[in-house]
Amino acid sequence: MQKLVINGGKKLSGEVTIGGAKNSTVALIPAAILSDTPVVLDSVPQIRDVKNLRSILQDMNVSSSMEDDVLKIDPTQIQFAELPSGKVSSLRASYYFMGAMLGRFGKAVVGFPGGDDIGPRPIDQHIKGFEALGAHVENKHGQIIITTPNGGLKGAKIFLDMVSVGATINVILAAVKAKGTTVIENAAKEPEIIDLATFLNNMGAVIRGVGTETIRIEGVDNLRSNNAHTIIPDRIEAGTYLSLAAANGGGILVKNIISEHLDAFIAKLDEMGVNLDIGEDSIYVKESPNLKSVNIKTMPYPGFATDLQQPITPLLMQASGEAMVIDTIYPKRVKHITELNKMGANITSEDDLILVRGGAHLQGAEVSAEEIRAGACLMIAGLIADGQTVINNAENILRGYDQVVKKLRALSADVALVGTDDLI
Repeated sequence: MQKLVINGGKKLSGEVTIGGAKNSTVALIPAAILSDTPVVLDSVPQIRDVKNLRSILQDMNVSSSMEDDVLKIDPTQIQFAELPSGKVSSLRASYYFMGAMLGRFGKAVVGFPGGDDIGPRPIDQHIKGFEALGAHVENKHGQIIITTPNGGLKGAKIFLDMVSVGATINVILAAVKAKGTTVIENAAKEPEIIDLATFLNNMGAVIRGVGTETIRIEGVDNLRSNNAHTIIPDRIEAGTYLSLAAANGGGILVKNIISEHLDAFIAKLDEMGVNLDIGEDSIYVKESPNLKSVNIKTMPYPGFATDLQQPITPLLMQASGEAMVIDTIYPKRVKHITELNKMGANITSEDDLILVRGGAHLQGAEVSAEEIRAGACLMIAGLIADGQTVINNAENILRGYDQVVKKLRALSADVALVGTDDLI
């Protein structure tokens, strides 16, 4: 177990550059096995999830190498393999190998996916999509076993019962080489899905309508990568640093941002009274006194992202008044509350409603990061708080935040990771 030790209570300043999107990367790496040629991904975040996905690739005889933020993947010698539940269960996004292997081999055996425990995230919509394409899906002893008839997958019209990023991506991965036309209705619209489609289209796929609720896919026989793909900036990492800058900054420039991807989040910062100077690909956050409380309701994109409801909480604690947070995506995403209250916060949760009372004076404490975004929330709180904060299970933060210790130190934060790791 790793610990992040923070000596907080001082203003931070400087600049930070946002890395490639985690939620794109974890889909792009499985998607790479659909290519008949080596793949190069640029702006890959240096996070634990990438390391774990590369280990799964190795189980399929797919070699990979990473230098700085450039990841090279060679699937030309790929072999079908059952993906063991041990590796897969530690990483929710490993379920994208179901769609990718189905598209590549017409079959897949994948351990039931794990990841952060933030409430139920069923994969019934993924299975519905696979079955509509002609696959047979079984759940045996914690493994998802997917097979297809001799004729292979065939295009179909699929209406997702709920907007699901994971199901939209998995159906795209399975359908991109299916025979005929696939139409996904009620599709998710996230920028990371557009990023995935751009990657696949550049390899010869025919995917139209991404970013809208209707996606059309014309199946192709082969995919070949000819150019490096640059991953879009991580809007969740960007929002996390914007929250930090607003809550505890003495002037912080956040670089490599697509501000349009953060419209709902930025609107809430404006409503709170945060002083923002929005540039073409950066945002400068000035010192922002006299913050006002706001109410937040998470929604599918382009609404306020569920992944940002925890990172914005320390900022809400700096505002006057009471804020109300409703997470319609993952209402059980509340593991940060008990830990923040140990630091002097005044937050309660009841009936899927979170009440954040502003004006609390935070004091350093020993807390635990039970999942990625809760860890980011505690990290910001620790930087605000007086004294020392020790965050246990810091490896969860490393799962989703690129070179986080290095970036915080560049802002003059006093932080240290206790324990060895190659991602610091």
